[in-house]
Amino acid sequence: MKAKLALKKIVVIGPESTGKSALCGYLADYYNTLWCPEFAREYLLENGTAYTIDDLITIAKGQLDEVQKHIAALQSQMDQTGIVKPLIIDTDMYVMKVWAEYVFGTCPTFILDEINKQDFDLYLLCKPDIPWVKDELREYPDEKPRQELFQIYKDILINQQTPWVEISGGFEERNQKAVAAIDDLLAY
Repeated sequence: MKAKLALKKIVVIGPESTGKSALCGYLADYYNTLWCPEFAREYLLENGTAYTIDDLITIAKGQLDEVQKHIAALQSQMDQTGIVKPLIIDTDMYVMKVWAEYVFGTCPTFILDEINKQDFDLYLLCKPDIPWVKDELREYPDEKPRQELFQIYKDILINQQTPWVEISGGFEERNQKAVAAIDDLLAY
């Protein structure tokens, strides 16, 4: 029986409107790989923006399901080709925790339990140093909450074991920093 190739899972997190989805798309193209979009966007566009904490649990479950589907699909590709590729993931349970605590002042046990099960290889933390762009789902156009949320994410990453890199600057600089971090990961 042939051993499975070691899939590398890279998660992109940070406050809203920090270029996470654009970075994920760029990285997926650059590495000719899959990326798992943020499930919350699809859910909120379909169900509306008047969400509850129960909706966050549903969103968390949807995100976990999507990640597992993308892991299975990429693992299948790698098994067929013999080429190791990174899976790029837009959002994880840390994002769900921050969202729940920031909006509702508490985090459901389900999300906290899932954080303990996470097994990722690298985090890319997007800094809010690019202009905020309005869309129908974004809630925090002011600089103060963007900086607060960034610091919350940074504190979480500092206090966990998975390597992480801060992604800042213009879009090209962000892309270059992310590629350098992933290339370092893949070199091992």
